[in-house]
Formats: sequence, C-alpha cells, structure tokens
Amino acid sequence: MDTVVLDVDGTLVDSVYTHVQAWCRAFHAIGTDVPSWRIHRSIGMGGDRLVTEVAGERVETALGDEVRRLHAEFYEELFPTVRALPGADDLLGALTKLGLGVVLASSGSAEHTALAVELVGANDLDTPVVTSSDVAASKPAPDLVEAALDRAGSRDAVLVGDSVWDVRSAVSAGIPAIGLRCGGFSAAELRDAGCMAVHDGPADLVEVIDEAGRQGLTLGR
Repeated sequence: MDTVVLDVDGTLVDSVYTHVQAWCRAFHAIGTDVPSWRIHRSIGMGGDRLVTEVAGERVETALGDEVRRLHAEFYEELFPTVRALPGADDLLGALTKLGLGVVLASSGSAEHTALAVELVGANDLDTPVVTSSDVAASKPAPDLVEAALDRAGSRDAVLVGDSVWDVRSAVSAGIPAIGLRCGGFSAAELRDAGCMAVHDGPADLVEVIDEAGRQGLTLGR
C-alpha cells in the first residue's frame, strides 16, 4: 500500500450531525418533514442521491434542486459549530511522515469540502482533493474513489471512511477500507459493509500507525 484515500465529513471533521440538522431544516422549509434518524443513515451519500433515498422520487423530481440549495445555505450558517475531530491533523501528518500518498475524497460540494480541508490544515500539506463536483455519480458509486486513485496515480491504496457508503464505494472500486465509528455507524455495520478494520476515530488510527512504526513496518513507497 502506498496511498490512502481519506473521506472528509465524519472522518476528519465532526460534521455529520451538522449536515443532519441542515437537511432537516431544508426539508422542513419545503413542507416535507423527514426524521433525523433517516437522514443520518444516508449521510455519506452525495446530495444527488440523498433526497430520493430519504424523501422519495417525487420530492426529488419536484424539489430536489431546491432542497440541495437550502441544505447548502443552512449548512454554511451552521458551519461555525463544526470542529476537526481529535487526531485529524495528527493523522494527516502521520500518513505523510510514512511516505504515503494522501488524497481527500468527499461526496460533499467543493465549497463545503474546502471549508473542512481548511479546518484540518490539509491546505498546508498541499493534499489533493476530489469532490462530488469532479464525478458523475457520488458514493456509494465507485466514481469518487476511482477519481482519487487516478489523482494519486496508484491503485495500491486503502480508503478510510466513517459511513457504510464510503466502504461500499471502496469495495466497488476494488480497494480495501478501514472504518471509523466517529460518523455514527456501528463497528458491525462497517464490517458488514466490507471494512477490514474498524477504529473509533482519527486519534485511534494514529495510535495504530505509530505502533506499526515502532515495530519497523514499512507501509510507504
């Protein structure tokens, strides 16, 4: 393995429940109330899929673009409450120190992803980023992961993500996945989706990487 594809929302930044609130407000604004739990189960999908998943094809056809516009508006209003997850910056540093190529891959918009990337200091590392704006289909389709692998110029890679949609996109692209529980999915769900390992969050994964380093394992190029 010489490359790590890192999800952003729920993996590096604690934004999953902020997105849930923003979607709830957006659906309420168009007169369609969707339970928070149902929205949470779909976070990790792109907005192009989420509306149909939680509210049905009729809402998508009639008001899908409006719901997405409202979600973006409400999310930007709530973004000041979002924080980097503990160990997120350390994880980026540890992977870079090992000589691993890192690509950030988010089903979110380019604008929202840029806010999150700045929050974890990834701009300072000049880390490549691919978003839903770069592909035709969002997670769980493999398009985003494939785009990240193309950007890295390698298929000897692993994906790190927090949702079953991240994991399924990795499996579809033919690479292994490591799951993090910090997005709200259980270890059992992440393993059932195809994860080879599950950890609580970025800080826990850093500990695993540090231990591998102490044992003299070579993971990079």
